[in-house]
Amino acid sequence: MVKVNNELYDARVVDPLLVILEESSRFFILRVLLPLALASSVAAGQVTSIDTTHSKLLIHVSKSGLFSGFADNHEVEAPIAEGSLDGKGGQLRLSVDSRQLKVLDPQLPPDKRRQVQERMLGPEVLDSNRFPKIVFESSNVKQDQDGRVQVDGRLLLHGVTKPISVVAREARGRYIGRFALKQSDFGITPISIAGGTVKVKDELKIEFDILAAPGGERRN
Repeated sequence: MVKVNNELYDARVVDPLLVILEESSRFFILRVLLPLALASSVAAGQVTSIDTTHSKLLIHVSKSGLFSGFADNHEVEAPIAEGSLDGKGGQLRLSVDSRQLKVLDPQLPPDKRRQVQERMLGPEVLDSNRFPKIVFESSNVKQDQDGRVQVDGRLLLHGVTKPISVVAREARGRYIGRFALKQSDFGITPISIAGGTVKVKDELKIEFDILAAPGGERRN
């Protein structure tokens, strides 16, 4: 005999009943928890890597001052080291190694271009050995039906983090746009030469073309 809830029952009847109840409980737990686990996995799978090979960041540096017409404007390529994108969750993160920034300027002779490159990466401007990381991380993303996307976030540059807002156009997983920022906001003093008759403008213009990884490569 087996006692259940202060009542005596034949063990031959109770044992199969307990087995049935135990199996039913397991089934109930699996039925409840399994969909939750799958949903969590799907949600995590929405984070897609950025195609760093085909995504682009281009920085335009302009001159001002009395003799600015005799100086050169500069175009700088900023390769994306890594990044992730969650279109549905509204999350974007990009990382650039400041030491990898490259002055393009095809109109300049190689030695002059090298000088500009060294000065840009040196302590006067980016101080890239001291501040190698440039990181943008979104805090809010809004997208309308026409594919216009507003991305608010924080940018780490030159060891300083500031909020910025970026507007882009989205089409088939590609985000294209441009924005401006001031060097002085990040503790960088724009370069001035020839007694101030030629200056680098405080405002930089940045163009971007961000593409999701081919094949929808995802990160968990």
